[in-house]
Amino acid sequence: MDASIVVCTYNRAESLRDTLRALQALQPAAGRAWEVIVVDNNSKDHTKAVVEEVQRTWPLLRYEFEGAQGLSHARNHGIGCARGEVILFTDDDVLPEPDWLERTLAGLHEYEADACGGWIGPIWETPPPAWLTERFYGFLAVRTDRSDDYTMTADAQTPYGANMAFRRGVFERVGAFDTTRGRKGAVLASGEDGEMFERILAAGMKVVFLGRSRVHHKVEGFRTTKRYFRRWRFQTSRNIAQSRGVPGARRIANIPLYLFSQVARATIRTLWGHLSLPPEEAFQREIVLCHFAGTLRGLWLTRSTVRESKE
Repeated sequence: MDASIVVCTYNRAESLRDTLRALQALQPAAGRAWEVIVVDNNSKDHTKAVVEEVQRTWPLLRYEFEGAQGLSHARNHGIGCARGEVILFTDDDVLPEPDWLERTLAGLHEYEADACGGWIGPIWETPPPAWLTERFYGFLAVRTDRSDDYTMTADAQTPYGANMAFRRGVFERVGAFDTTRGRKGAVLASGEDGEMFERILAAGMKVVFLGRSRVHHKVEGFRTTKRYFRRWRFQTSRNIAQSRGVPGARRIANIPLYLFSQVARATIRTLWGHLSLPPEEAFQREIVLCHFAGTLRGLWLTRSTVRESKE
C-alpha cells in the first residue's frame, strides 16, 4: 500500500466528521493504494458512531481504539497498524486540501526525503485579537510563515503534527513517539512531534518542508484567549521539565540555582513590559514567565525521582 493517513481523536466527534469529509474529497492519483485510520484515544462521545457511519459508504476508512491516554500512544498505535509505505498524520480539527495526499507523496519523492511537514493555515472561529500575531501561531499549530519548499536543519522550526508525514522506515530506525510527551486528555502538553523530528535529523535523515502540502486548522474561540496561551505554555514546559529535565549541578529541590535568577529577571521584564510596551510584546514576556513557572513546577514534581536515582 502506498500511504496510510492516521487521524488521532479524542472527544471531537463532530469536528472529526468534518475532517473525514475533507479526506473523502482528496483527489488521489489513478491506481493509488491508500487508507485512512482513525485512532480513538478513549473518547467518551459518539466518535465511534461517526466513524461507523462514514465506513458504510467509504471502505477505505478503518477504526482503531487506543486505551492508553495520550496523543503519542494514539500515534504509535496508528503506526503499528498502518499498512502504507508512507504514513501521514493530521488531526481531528484539520481540513486537508484536495491535493494534500498527492502533494505530500510527490514532495517526498522529488526531494528523496525521509519525512516532511507542510503549510497549516488557520480557520478562525472568531476574529483573533490584535495581540495574536504570527509570532504566537505556533501555540495554535498554525504554520504560514513560508510557502516554499526547503530542506530543514537541526536549528529550524520543526513541523507540526497537524501536517506531517514519514516513510515507514523512519520509525524502524529511530523508534516511535515519546509517550512521556504530548497531549494527554485535557492536559495541553506538546513537543512530541518536534522531538521526533530532532531524532530523525540527528540520525542523518532528510526532512523537508513542503509549502504546497496544505491543510487548514480550526481555531476555536477559546484558544485565542490569553488564558489558553498561559495554560498551554505552563503545561508544555512542565511536561518537558518532567520528561527531559534541565542541566545544572547545584540544585535546591531539583531546581538548578541559576533558574532562580532567570525567573527574577523574567518577572521584572514582564512587569515592565505591561507598563511600557505594546500588548503583543508585553504578552510575549508574560509567556516567557509562564515557561519558567512550568519548568519549576515540572522539576519540583520530579524531585523525589531524581533523589532516588542518585541513591
